[in-house]
Amino acid sequence: MATKKKGTAGGLACKTPEPPPQANADLQALVNSIAAPMSQTSQMAQALNQDPQLVEDFLVEAREHLANIEARLLEIEQGAHTPETLNSAFRSFHTLKGLAGFLEYNVIQEVAHEVESLLDLARNDALQLNGPIVDVVLQSGDFLASCLRSIEVNKLKAEPPPMEDPAALLDRIRQAAATPQGLEGAADEDLEDRDTSLAMERPKAGGLEPSRESSTGSDAAQLEPAAGPKRSEASLVKIETGKLEYLVEMVGELMIAESMLHHNPDLGEARSPRVQRDLSQLARVTAEVQKTAMAMRMVPIGTLFRRMTRLVRDLARKSGKSAELELHGEDVELDRTIVEELADPLVHMLRNALDHGLESPADREAAGKPAAGKVRLKAAHQAGQIVIELSDDGRGLDRGRILAKAVQRGLVSADANLSDSDVYHLIFEPGFSTAEKVTDVSGRGVGMDVVRKHVSRLRGRIEIASALGQGTTFTLRVPLTLAIIDGLVTIVGGVRYIVPIFAVREMFRPTPERLFSVEGRGEMVLVRERLLPVVRLSRRLGIEAKSEDPCEGVMIVGESEDRQYCLLVDELAGKQEVVIKSLGPTFGEVRGVAGGAILGDGRVGLILDLATLFGGIEHAA
Repeated sequence: MATKKKGTAGGLACKTPEPPPQANADLQALVNSIAAPMSQTSQMAQALNQDPQLVEDFLVEAREHLANIEARLLEIEQGAHTPETLNSAFRSFHTLKGLAGFLEYNVIQEVAHEVESLLDLARNDALQLNGPIVDVVLQSGDFLASCLRSIEVNKLKAEPPPMEDPAALLDRIRQAAATPQGLEGAADEDLEDRDTSLAMERPKAGGLEPSRESSTGSDAAQLEPAAGPKRSEASLVKIETGKLEYLVEMVGELMIAESMLHHNPDLGEARSPRVQRDLSQLARVTAEVQKTAMAMRMVPIGTLFRRMTRLVRDLARKSGKSAELELHGEDVELDRTIVEELADPLVHMLRNALDHGLESPADREAAGKPAAGKVRLKAAHQAGQIVIELSDDGRGLDRGRILAKAVQRGLVSADANLSDSDVYHLIFEPGFSTAEKVTDVSGRGVGMDVVRKHVSRLRGRIEIASALGQGTTFTLRVPLTLAIIDGLVTIVGGVRYIVPIFAVREMFRPTPERLFSVEGRGEMVLVRERLLPVVRLSRRLGIEAKSEDPCEGVMIVGESEDRQYCLLVDELAGKQEVVIKSLGPTFGEVRGVAGGAILGDGRVGLILDLATLFGGIEHAA
């Protein structure tokens, strides 16, 4: 009997089928991936850090952690902290290290790891967190922030972003970790290298501060990432600011449409109770939607105030002074655009207060004051506006010195009769400074000029109160939002103009005995025992008025830059809440006009810029 060979059937050899070519390719790819060298892992990470969405998410979270680190370290330095404060800063560095390692940002990972080790020693009571140690940690945060800026600038490029050499910083961190009692003054000299203008930078995308690139459904919930109870992640939705701005714009259009419908003469003649009820319901819903949309633009001003804490600390250390910053009203909310625009003015005013306002510790003690000066930032709601006060207990403004400098520069005549307020406002003139020498903090006469320009652009105003030897208070009044304003609708020659309510003090119809003509100063009107200049709106805008007799018109007492004037119009048409519309590049530079608005009857009304209209007129007597 013939035996069958192994692997045969019925005496015939059984052939193993060949795998298809694709199977071979897949098998080879699997083998290659298993045997791949570590360099390929690096290439995969490099591919990850070239993903724009991943990089953007990393920047968002990293900036949140850096903001938290700075806030916690300042609390520790000021002594107002708990063990959780240090743990929070430690966790932020630890998370930063992990995120940077995932995306192969080795420099960030290495610096974060070393600082994490330093803070771990402090957590275990093996290191004393004194001022120089805090300086080292804050300097590390600044270094990481500069790395993030490099990543953001280069995130759309194929090559990895260039970053500074961290060798010197790493040496200082390791030196601090090797000194159980902490460094003794070794970090003070590095304050000279820190550019305090960092506080002036616009908040970056996704950070704690408001941004143009991204925002959250509730900025307030992110103010203190590691302090207090956290809101559920599901209750926060990150959205692009562009989408939010478009929503607010459409809500404005909805308000205009509702107003036009309400003033429609055909519906006005309708006697149906149902139509009137439906119109009232539409008005109520529109008002609620508008209120909600505007609330979405609001952020607490504390996000801005807390950025100033680091600035005051560094400026005080740099100038050899001692200063404490007190914050009040951090929960007051206002438009995110205004928060961004207020950053520069506050930075310049704080630099001015630290350099010019506060005396040196020796001078303060000689004057009977505490060695540490006090700077106070306060925000509050007042009559539909946000009032921000910045005060110090320093030397105050020297009226005589300011006036002498103004006369020397030809800004005022030597025999000018100016009030204290008029003299104080001279410091806002371009290039004006009473500093004896120029420093890298102030003295060039630029800062306060920037303050006035920014506040004017926000349709706000500045008031100054000062007492020699006791201190100075700057009061900024700005609107809650730049999107919608309450306006007084006026008519001149058949054309409607809107005067912002926040600039209106009172209205009256003049009588002949209150009108005067003063040589060299033109028409004046007596208002509450004061002579105020009269501005005829028809002549300013080149329109034929209904009558040239002022007694047949209406005077509006307006205020601009702490000075009052009377605006003469033909008649008043009422008060209305209007949505501000830009006039575009063609008409955007027209003097005296700040924008336009669509009124209830569908016609366009121009919003007046009183600061420009009143510009160049002699101040009130």
